[in-house]
Amino acid sequence: MHSSTVAVEYSISDLCKEFDITTRTIRHYEDLGLLNPSRRGQSRVYTPSDRTRLRLILRGKRLGLSLEDSRQIIDMYEPGKTNIDQLNTLIDAIRVQRTKLNQQLDDISKLLKDLNDAEANCVIALKTNGQN
Repeated sequence: MHSSTVAVEYSISDLCKEFDITTRTIRHYEDLGLLNPSRRGQSRVYTPSDRTRLRLILRGKRLGLSLEDSRQIIDMYEPGKTNIDQLNTLIDAIRVQRTKLNQQLDDISKLLKDLNDAEANCVIALKTNGQN
C-alpha cells in the first residue's frame, strides 16, 4: 500500500473562517509582505507555512506587538536551529509591552481615583446646597 503525500493548501476563505478575520485583513498582511501566497489563476493559495505565519502575526497582535515587531521576530525563525536570538527578541518585546501596559494601568487607576474624588465633591456640593 502506497502512502501518498497530500499537499495541504488553504484558501483565503479557509483562513478567514479559521482565524475569524476578514479577507481585507489577510490582504493587508500580504500588502505589507507578511504573507506571500502563491496564485492559481485569480485565487490565492496558502501553505501550512503561510497559515503558521498568520497565526503568529495574530498572536503578536494580541500581545500588543506592532506588525513590524512581529515580522522581525517571525523572520528570525530558522528551522532546525535553537532560535535563541528569536526567543530573546520575543522576551524583550513582551517585557516592553508589559511595561507599557503597567504604565497604562497606573494611569487608569489614577484617573479613576480623580473621577471618584470629583464625583464625591459634586455630591457633597449638592448636599450642601440642599439638593439630594
